[in-house]
Amino acid sequence: MSRKHFLDYLPESFRHEKSFLIQNKILDYEEICKFTDLEINKIQNKYPLCTLNNLKKIKAIAILKKEITISPPEAFLLLHCGIGSVKALARITPYELDQKIKRLERSLRVKTETNITFSKLKDWIRRAIDITQSI
Repeated sequence: MSRKHFLDYLPESFRHEKSFLIQNKILDYEEICKFTDLEINKIQNKYPLCTLNNLKKIKAIAILKKEITISPPEAFLLLHCGIGSVKALARITPYELDQKIKRLERSLRVKTETNITFSKLKDWIRRAIDITQSI
């Protein structure tokens, strides 16, 4: 059984960005975390099929994965719920986050494939608070 890579979790709508990252051998989420806004702008200018919005989303997913130690699908779920940074995660309550996830599931009419429990949400938020307080 082959191990899924960070980029394998990106949906089809990120195909151009994924292709660029693979062609340039940027395969590790830790490398993506280090992208500056200037580097993202240069990528977008040099490869116009890569959108600025998608590149920033990929970076946000990578940062959430690295800092909070969650899986890419969980980070993508947070992003879709409006939580795009560690600081944003630290400011929300587990109850509010649970409600956002349930609202997203209802609006999409699907159950997420991630096994999210209330205690897991509390743990993510606690880690986010610890990170923001240590800065």
